[in-house]
Amino acid sequence: MIRRVFIFLLVVSHKLCGFGQTHTSGIELLKKTVIGGEGGWDYVSVSAEDRRLYVSHNNQVEVLNADTHEKIGVIPTMGVHGICAIQSLGKGFITNGKANNVTVFDIKTLQPLAQIATDEDPDALLYDQYSSRVFIFNNDGMSITVIDALSNKVIKTFKVGGKPETGITDGAGTIYVNLEDANEIVVFDSKTLVIKKRFTLSPGKEPTGLAYDKETHRLFSTCRKSQLMMVMDADNGKVIARLPIGKMTDGAIFNGQSKLVACSNGEGTITIVKELAPDKFEVVDTIVTARGAKTLAFDSKTEHLYTVTAQLGDTPAPTAANPKPRPTIIPGTFMLLEYGRKL
Repeated sequence: MIRRVFIFLLVVSHKLCGFGQTHTSGIELLKKTVIGGEGGWDYVSVSAEDRRLYVSHNNQVEVLNADTHEKIGVIPTMGVHGICAIQSLGKGFITNGKANNVTVFDIKTLQPLAQIATDEDPDALLYDQYSSRVFIFNNDGMSITVIDALSNKVIKTFKVGGKPETGITDGAGTIYVNLEDANEIVVFDSKTLVIKKRFTLSPGKEPTGLAYDKETHRLFSTCRKSQLMMVMDADNGKVIARLPIGKMTDGAIFNGQSKLVACSNGEGTITIVKELAPDKFEVVDTIVTARGAKTLAFDSKTEHLYTVTAQLGDTPAPTAANPKPRPTIIPGTFMLLEYGRKL
């Protein structure tokens, strides 16, 4: 009897200490594909309808088959950050951080259709079907450029009081955007462009990824500097929960089918948070990815996650010209990682 109790306590002790921990989300690596080439990366997006992946890679967008990872084509850019494909319009939009403009492309031929000037350093972007507008978040410009998705004409560029990072729409006329340096979420009307509210993220600092649950009106802002996921009421900005995440986060998605929030961290992990109730959340899993895999895309058809990275070398010593150097990228190692539940 004493021996049984000892063994039981030993097992419990190991579980409490993290030994033998299992992935409760069931999410694991399904497929890894080396794309190759040179240079850095930022966002990846998926078009569930026509099974295409759009992967930012230095000065081009790699277009791949979402199921097989086979390369379909390449779209030339100038320091690509964000990509969105709009099936109903037959075209997509790409932000060019080095050129301070947006490339409009045909989603069938992948050929450029137009170039649209923006403010300084266009980074992430968002298509809002409710207003038929594309919102370009100009990080260094501290502004948002609004483009009519039908005519490709700029409607307005307006300041937001900080560096806009990632934005999401509620689908009913309201846009939410992380302000990276102000530690806020700015809320504005997608048609009038009037700023309605500002939500303070404290103690969250340096917000990057942003996701949204339309059913419960919950915002999930992942904050890089504080390593926290801040859960907020989208109506009034009340902080509902704060959850620990990994280092160097830059992406977040919400899966409405499983009620899971996934947060990609550049340290080489994905934090998985479960929404148990509108006011109850907990971290249920940490998926090991690879160093540098900082952004994330969600396939609504398969419920799979996609992230990209490369093998990284040493980090150069800081200099006056480059006080925050990044690790070197080993040429030919750029890769796509796909995660999900095995059938």
